[in-house]
Amino acid sequence: MKANKYIDHTLLKPDASKEQIIKLCQEAREGDFASVCVNPCNISLAKKLLEGSDVKVCCVIGFPLGAMTTSSKVFEAGDAVEQGADEVDMVLNIGRLKDGEDDYVRNEIRAVKEAVGSRTLKVILETCLLNEEEIVRACRDAERAGADFVKTSTGFSTGGATAEAVRLMKETVGDAMKVKASGGIRTPEDFRTMVEAGADRIGTSSGSALLK
Repeated sequence: MKANKYIDHTLLKPDASKEQIIKLCQEAREGDFASVCVNPCNISLAKKLLEGSDVKVCCVIGFPLGAMTTSSKVFEAGDAVEQGADEVDMVLNIGRLKDGEDDYVRNEIRAVKEAVGSRTLKVILETCLLNEEEIVRACRDAERAGADFVKTSTGFSTGGATAEAVRLMKETVGDAMKVKASGGIRTPEDFRTMVEAGADRIGTSSGSALLK
């Protein structure tokens, strides 16, 4: 796969302006990236700006805490699809996972997957808040629930992607799922490190700089 197709060109800051979203989409078009990743309120704008290109529109739901109710995540996911999202990155319920409530975690992911249908679903684990055993469980829960990717981080918690977490996630899911590394990936060296560790997709606000 070409390096540019690893990249989800991302802008999730709460103060992101329309002008910044336009720039994000222009850069994604020029770089022919895999997707742009935006907040739900910017889906329709991004969809319009990327019309006629191969760049997909990805959005986040249950973001950044993952502590919403399942029904609210399902509604948000369905609404995102109606707005034109091609891919959805959801934050799992981290507290429930840490409490060992894996049935809850799986059922929630499964419900969101049903809401997005054939569109790609990535599950954000927030690995900086989990130990190794919890990362493995989260990966297995996501796989059993029918998700397409597991993803390291929101970029809004206490840490971002690490090669160690990506490697553990890839070892756990093997060929059954893909792995997205996100959070703090800003240099070509970071990019190579994550891909070598097993990442199939890279979430970054520095997409253009990574390819230099």
